[in-house]
Amino acid sequence: MSVTYTVSLQKIIDELSLETLHLPRPANEIMIDCAHINRPGLLLAGFFDHYDAARIQIIGRVEYLYLQKLDEETRKKRMEDFFAARPAALIISRGQACGEDYMSLAQKYEVPMLRTEESTSGFMAALIAYLNVQLAPRITRHGVLVEVYGEGVLLLGESGVGKSEAAIELVKRGHRLIADDAVEIKRVSAKSLVGTAPEVIRHYVELRGIGVVDIRRLFGMGAVKLTEKIDLIINLEQWKEGYMYDRLGLDEQKTDILGIKVPSIVIPVRPGRNLAIIIEIAAMNNRQKKMGYDTPKEFSERIMNMMTEE
Repeated sequence: MSVTYTVSLQKIIDELSLETLHLPRPANEIMIDCAHINRPGLLLAGFFDHYDAARIQIIGRVEYLYLQKLDEETRKKRMEDFFAARPAALIISRGQACGEDYMSLAQKYEVPMLRTEESTSGFMAALIAYLNVQLAPRITRHGVLVEVYGEGVLLLGESGVGKSEAAIELVKRGHRLIADDAVEIKRVSAKSLVGTAPEVIRHYVELRGIGVVDIRRLFGMGAVKLTEKIDLIINLEQWKEGYMYDRLGLDEQKTDILGIKVPSIVIPVRPGRNLAIIIEIAAMNNRQKKMGYDTPKEFSERIMNMMTEE
């Protein structure tokens, strides 16, 4: 069963610094549940097939001038039909003037109406980006999310395997903590996953034997970060004697989260292994692969060439 997420119109107003022209009720009671937005050119021309009332509508300079060039009777009819369709909200861009006809129809059909001074394209890009994050499909995973050399690394594994201890060591080495214990993961695009911490445990880490510590206060603001894209998943597991672990790194593994496949590796844990250094190397190696340098493949090809020459 799919879950529908919402964001209040008040949060959108605050985030994008919108001017309120008309609200049929308090903005924090008006909920938006659609990340798609629309410029109503065809709607103002009378074409309402496939119309989605859940979308926020943006009137830019083109739509505004189009209405101005219509004769008065036609303009009133088109605007009446548009407002009667009751869009989730109407935003007028470029600070364009809002005539009495707009205001009266917004009041009549209880349509929230807002205005921005921003250009239409720039504002739409900012609004889409914000809605994609706020309304993104999400799950919560037990794990730790850290930023290592600019790479978002999600540490997974059973309780007690050493995820939090590794995170603390990484923070001491200059990297940043995003979430410990519970990581809220959002699919913000067809290719991107972003992780964050639930607000109640943000910046906190639990260390067995010590308790809960506040990373932000112990190490400073530079040691924490609110969100981070997930670039690599590291599964930590207790070392299994006799198990044949990948020695070269040729096995490319991926973990599916919310329909997106993320590169993943398994790191066996046992006393004496410095997890922080291993995680740093894994992060740098993953970054190198994204830049087109695949060391395991190059090494394997070198060995094969040497064998061929012999």
